[in-house]
Amino acid sequence: MKEFLISKILHTIIVAFCVLTLVFVVLHMTGDPVLMLLPPDPSQEEIEALTRTLGLDQPLHIQYWRFFIKVIQGDFGDSFQHQQPAMKLVMERLPASLLLTVTGVILAVVIALPLGILAAIRRGSIIDNIAVAFAAVGQSAPFFWIGLMLILIFAVKLHLLPTTGYGSWKQLVMPAITLATYPMAAIARLVRSSMLEVLGMDYIKTARSKGLREAPVILKHALKNASIPVVTMVGLQFGMLLGGSIVCEMIFAWPGVGRLIIFALYNRDYPLVEAAVFVVAMVFVLCNLLVDLSYAFLDPRVRIKP
Repeated sequence: MKEFLISKILHTIIVAFCVLTLVFVVLHMTGDPVLMLLPPDPSQEEIEALTRTLGLDQPLHIQYWRFFIKVIQGDFGDSFQHQQPAMKLVMERLPASLLLTVTGVILAVVIALPLGILAAIRRGSIIDNIAVAFAAVGQSAPFFWIGLMLILIFAVKLHLLPTTGYGSWKQLVMPAITLATYPMAAIARLVRSSMLEVLGMDYIKTARSKGLREAPVILKHALKNASIPVVTMVGLQFGMLLGGSIVCEMIFAWPGVGRLIIFALYNRDYPLVEAAVFVVAMVFVLCNLLVDLSYAFLDPRVRIKP
């Protein structure tokens, strides 16, 4: 276990370095933010003065070295647009994104898990056909279309839910459903296929032949062994939803990290984008670490190795 944790820490450091380097290079290829921060028709002196103030007059490798040294110290610099520490702004928005993502994942698992199990044990039935159709629609429908349809039905037509905002459970319902649709379909499909594979194994037939009731056979024996790929899927979906909730946050004006990244990219706010992407990447890596650690609890045959 010690060697495993050390290897994961080293892996995290490498991922963080690669993410920071890639974001830094790509952002500096998008253009100069100076003109976006100045009033219309600035003078050349004003442009040069702001360029020096932001440190953008130095060669790219020197800018990167200064950026890297500051990041090691936990300082991503001040946001060009807000004139506040970039990491502080990201951490203020992170709880809203985590709330939306966690709610979406929980909703997806709560619906997808029993749906996938029922589809597997009732293979070829109406429930199975509904589950397969739901998975196909859920994985093919884009976020923005689902979000707009929910707004049209529940906000415009029925007047049951608010279209935007943050703070109450009613404002969370539509964004969470929108975000949960894709992982819900993907998890249901994976649970069905994993359960079908496990239910055909010899130890399940043996358990049934011993006279065990169907519920313990399904829940205690089959589901536990079928859950490893499902746990992997849930962990990956959590990281992907946190980083991929941008569309959902824009549709519902949700004040999360994704919306912050969009406006920061529009304004070419280098420090803010770098801090936001770094935080999202680290959450994704942490999710993968927790998934790896859960394997040993789900299946004793799994031996964690570096």
